[in-house]
Amino acid sequence: MIRAAPPILAVLAAAGAAPIAAADGDVAYGEYLAAECTTCHLLGAEAAEGGVPLITGWDEEAFILTLREFKTGSRLHGPMQMIAARLGDEEMAALAAYFAAQE
Repeated sequence: MIRAAPPILAVLAAAGAAPIAAADGDVAYGEYLAAECTTCHLLGAEAAEGGVPLITGWDEEAFILTLREFKTGSRLHGPMQMIAARLGDEEMAALAAYFAAQE
């Protein structure tokens, strides 16, 4: 039997992480912070061609969870771990809000 994955917030709570209200992310602040992200994660079709994942249009909670996984080391990728290590909850929420609003 295939079980559905638990909701992202339940995963965060189980991991002992304080939940982030993704709706509280400041889109303008996220746009300011996004320059470093868009260095590798180009916007639009170019990203898919280069093998770097497209990060626009992501669900905000999934985006935050992914950043937290890089920050804690449960998801491995050297450059992303270094970047995520510098981000606090406010920055993660702002980036999530900004990239969720992009197409």
